[in-house]
Amino acid sequence: MNQALGLAAQALFLSSPNPRVGCVITAPDGEVLGRGFTQRAGGPHAEIMALRDAAAAGRDVRGATAYVTLEPCSHHGRTGPCCNALIEAGIAKVVASITDPNPLVAGHGFERLRAAGIEVVVGPGAEESRELNIGFFSRMVRGTPWVRLKTAASLDGTTALHNGASQWITSRTARADGHAWRARACAILTGIGTVLDDNPRLDVREVPTPRQPHVVLVDSQLQLPPHANLLMGGRDCLVYTANTSKEKKAALEARGATVIHLPNASGKVDLAAMLKDLGQRGINELHVEAGHKLNGSLVREGLVDELLVYLAPRLLGPGLGMANLDPLHALADGLALQFTSAEMIGPDLRVLARVQGRDSF
Repeated sequence: MNQALGLAAQALFLSSPNPRVGCVITAPDGEVLGRGFTQRAGGPHAEIMALRDAAAAGRDVRGATAYVTLEPCSHHGRTGPCCNALIEAGIAKVVASITDPNPLVAGHGFERLRAAGIEVVVGPGAEESRELNIGFFSRMVRGTPWVRLKTAASLDGTTALHNGASQWITSRTARADGHAWRARACAILTGIGTVLDDNPRLDVREVPTPRQPHVVLVDSQLQLPPHANLLMGGRDCLVYTANTSKEKKAALEARGATVIHLPNASGKVDLAAMLKDLGQRGINELHVEAGHKLNGSLVREGLVDELLVYLAPRLLGPGLGMANLDPLHALADGLALQFTSAEMIGPDLRVLARVQGRDSF
């Protein structure tokens, strides 16, 4: 199962919006017969890849055990059911980490395997598999993506000086690591203020990746320039707005953007409704790289699941913070977090902090 989990991790940048799954098929004596992991959406799943690997080597899998990090699918989607393939191949036993949260599967795969006389064991590697697919579980259970807010700051929490200068607070090593987190996400979210100030590309450049994540923009008044860098490169760009201008919408759509009108009562973008819409569009992990205003709105509305923070070993004094939040009157009112990791990335410190209770779905 550890080997299967390692294979699943190889699908980290690849399989979206499908879950990251690995599979190892072994003979009764423990010999590995085949290995595989989920390919691009529409491509073969981990079980199929492992069966193909065994077949290519001329290995007979009849009576073998398949270790797979997620319940084999039982429905026809872009591909056929993996359950059927395992049954037809003569697999005798399936050891799976965890039940698939997709309502189209959700235990039906195990039922079909057992009905065919295959022994099924569930549980080994469950925590690791769920964590690897936290966004997929979030979308299937909550209907919204897992929201990870990334920021880079000095040790005293400054993300930009009063004059807006922020490049670069952290090291190139930290920026490359941040690009790896971009690469694993389905989409990158930013706000119009960041776009107008910096004209960022928000793509993955510092690490190899087989795909570029979608880009999502909160732009209440449709101020996005038609020739902004976000619209370059042929990526899907989703622009959420409260503006009803047909002319502005047409100009952006002519550049390939998709403009979605989702206003709230205040005339701004309804951020909670935006997350629901992104979930319906197959976004598992949403990586936020925005300014302190949008960050503050997301935090205040309880929409952030975890924070990815890079801290540089320097003090910058007064400036812009990570999130524009209202003053508190009691310490107990602060947002409760749980540190899940802390690691040196070059000269900087990377901290991953999860909002308490957000992963209880």
